[in-house]
Amino acid sequence: MLHDVVIVGAGPVGSTLALALAAGDVEVTLLDARPAGQVARGDRSLALSHGARLILEKVGVWDALSAIPGALTPITRIDISQAGGFGQTQLAADEHGVAALGYVVSYRALQAALDAALGRSSVSMRHGVTATAVRGGPAHATVETAGEGSDAIVAPVYARLAAVADGTGDAMAFAARQRHDYGQVALVAKLECASPHDGTAFERFTPDGPMALLPEHDGYGLVWTATPARAQELLGLDERAFLAELARHFGARSVRFTRVGDRRTFPLVMEYARDPARARCIALGNAAQTLHPVAGQGFNLGLRDAWELAAIVLDSPREQIGGDAMLGRYSRGRRTDRMAGIAFTHGLVRLFGNDLSLLRWPRGLALTLLDAVPAAKKAFTRAMLFGVR
Repeated sequence: MLHDVVIVGAGPVGSTLALALAAGDVEVTLLDARPAGQVARGDRSLALSHGARLILEKVGVWDALSAIPGALTPITRIDISQAGGFGQTQLAADEHGVAALGYVVSYRALQAALDAALGRSSVSMRHGVTATAVRGGPAHATVETAGEGSDAIVAPVYARLAAVADGTGDAMAFAARQRHDYGQVALVAKLECASPHDGTAFERFTPDGPMALLPEHDGYGLVWTATPARAQELLGLDERAFLAELARHFGARSVRFTRVGDRRTFPLVMEYARDPARARCIALGNAAQTLHPVAGQGFNLGLRDAWELAAIVLDSPREQIGGDAMLGRYSRGRRTDRMAGIAFTHGLVRLFGNDLSLLRWPRGLALTLLDAVPAAKKAFTRAMLFGVR
């Protein structure tokens, strides 16, 4: 059987693509490695932009997500500064006509809302199926699959278009990925504070790398960039010593924290496919580009990938789905936003995430001008909310 579109990966990006396609006359098959009925095993926080919220509204999951207690926390203000130098800027939602600049969202809650919507849709779900190889050809794409257990081979899936949104892209034979290791890790943790956060997020550029405090429930989520050795030292500190070190490192902008929990680390790398669309195959989300978490652009870029691809598929005659003309249209339409997102996050790390004293003055000037020039601030904020067009 030849499907119109097969989607590898039923995480937030793949599920959003499937729901967007379900609005049209397109036969969609979604491959989910999870067994039927299994919720996400772990939870983590996602930074969701206002533009991403609009996409979730359009695929019909935002109301259900916002109805889940504690699922999301609005970000109404972002304070951006650098340690050891002058210059700062503040972005406020009310200055840009939106209720919130973004949201801190529970991954588990978002996945649950997407799963529920998929259950009500026309999307054909295949649970417990993992893609082992994805290849394109002149007439169709082929997805080799395996079920539970190393010997459980499942019949290949054939489709006019294969969209890989599994978060890793390990099965992609059609797109080579470039990799840059920053030599750092992100230490993440949950913080309780003595006073309300009022929806304010902090982005602080330090000599060791970017730090972020994201409002979450009644406290904050912390993202602290450090070398692997330094991160292990921080993990080994008791609660009181850790909070004292955080206050010292973050500076005067930090609020008074009373508790810390769920400390863990993950490596910081940038990976991206130079050509994510070719031979009836497309990589989306982290399978197409994995970015440094500074400025929280990666997940939002992936949702825009899914939404734009769905719009092009729905606008194409069935016989043209996955063809060179359709893939070229997608690549051209996404190139600016995608490459700007990659360059923006990598550039921020390179410019602000170092201890070169000669750069403190130009960095401070850049932040000061951004805050003082309304047109520049508006353009910067719009890019964070909606991407680059």
